[in-house]
Amino acid sequence: MKLVCSQAELNASLQLVSRAVATRPTHPVLANVLLTADAGTGRLSLTGFDLSLGIQTSLPAAVETSGAITLPAKMFGEIVARLATDSPISLSCPEGEEQLELTNLSGSYRMRGMPADDYPDLPLAQSGTPIRFHAEALVKGLRATLFASSPDENKQLLTGVHLRLDGEGLECAATDGHRLAVQRLSHAVEAAASPEAEAAGTDGEDFAVTVPARSLRELERILSGRGSQEPLSLFCERGQVVVLSADQVLTSRSLDGTYPNYRQLIPPSFQRRLVLDRRAFIAALERVAVLADQHNNVVKISADPAAGTATIRADAQDVGSGSESLAATIEGEAIEIAFNVRYLLDGLKAMGSDQVVLQCNAATTPAVLAPVGAEEAFTYLVMPVQIRTS
Repeated sequence: MKLVCSQAELNASLQLVSRAVATRPTHPVLANVLLTADAGTGRLSLTGFDLSLGIQTSLPAAVETSGAITLPAKMFGEIVARLATDSPISLSCPEGEEQLELTNLSGSYRMRGMPADDYPDLPLAQSGTPIRFHAEALVKGLRATLFASSPDENKQLLTGVHLRLDGEGLECAATDGHRLAVQRLSHAVEAAASPEAEAAGTDGEDFAVTVPARSLRELERILSGRGSQEPLSLFCERGQVVVLSADQVLTSRSLDGTYPNYRQLIPPSFQRRLVLDRRAFIAALERVAVLADQHNNVVKISADPAAGTATIRADAQDVGSGSESLAATIEGEAIEIAFNVRYLLDGLKAMGSDQVVLQCNAATTPAVLAPVGAEEAFTYLVMPVQIRTS
C-alpha cells in the first residue's frame, strides 16, 4: 500500500470511525482501524467495527499501490491529529509486511499493525429495496427521542429507539419506563422509493425496527455533519441495519423482541390543560432545579385557574425552598402535580415551539407535554412523582 492524502481529511475520517472501535476489545484486532487503499477508485477507506456498531468512510487519495492493513486506532489517530495541517500525509506499507510508515512535514513515524485479513467483515447486507429517508427529517426524529431511551443495559429493548414506518410516515419512539418521547414525521421518506410504506397500507404490516441508541447517536452525528441533501438508504435484514449516506456507511445490530405498545400509555383525553411560554418555563425550572438537585430532583407544579398562574416549587430538606410563578392559560380545575425536574427539562428542550401545553388528569396519572402549533406531532409523556403528605 502506498498513497498520499490530506491530513485534515484523514484526521476527520479517523475521528469518525474511531467511535466504532471497541474500548475493551474481545480480540486485539478490534482495537484497530482497517485502512484499504484502492488505486482504481483513488480512495482510501477507513473502517471501525466493535461487532455491534460499524462505521466506514472514505476520502480521496493519490493511491500508487493498492493494499490494506489495520492499525491501532488510538495511537494512529493521536499521531495524525498532531501532524502539520498544511502538509499532505504519505502512507507506505510494503506488500507482505505489517508495518506502516507515515511521513509528513512534521516528521516520520513507523507503526506496527495487524493483517487486514484478521479484521472481521462489516455486515453490509444490501439485498431488497432500501427505504430512502430524508436526512434532515430523520435527524429531527432522533434528536426528539434519543434522550428518553434507557441507559440500563438490563432493559434490552428500552436501550434503543423504535422506528416504525407506515403509510402515513415515520414514527420514532423511545422510553425508559419513566417517560416516553414520540415524534411523528409525515415527510421523512421518499415516496417513490418506499414500497414498504405502500405495503404497510395494503396488508397491514408496518415496517418496524428497534436500533440501539448508541448506534443512532453516531448516525445523528454523521448526518448532522454532512453537507449533502441526498436521501440516505436504510437496509434491514437478519438482525442488522445498514445505513448508506454519501461516502459513509453505518451498520448496527437491531434489538430483538417486541417493543412495548407505547401508544396505549397515552391517555385519550385530558381534564386539565396548562399552556405556558416554553422558554420561560425552562428558565424557571432550571432556577428551581438548583434546590431540587440538592434533595430528590422533584419539583411541584400548582395550577391556579382563577389567578391564571402556574407555580413551580422545590423543597430541599435542611437546605431551603424556592418557588416561581408563571402566567398560564389553564383549563380545568386546580391541581398540584410533581415531577422529576430533569425529565421535564429534557422534553421541553427537545421542542422548538414558543408555547407548550401540559396536559394531565390527576396527580398520579401520566402527564403529556406537547408543542403548541408544531407542524410535526411530538408527544412527551412523563410519569408524575407521588407527593407524600405528612
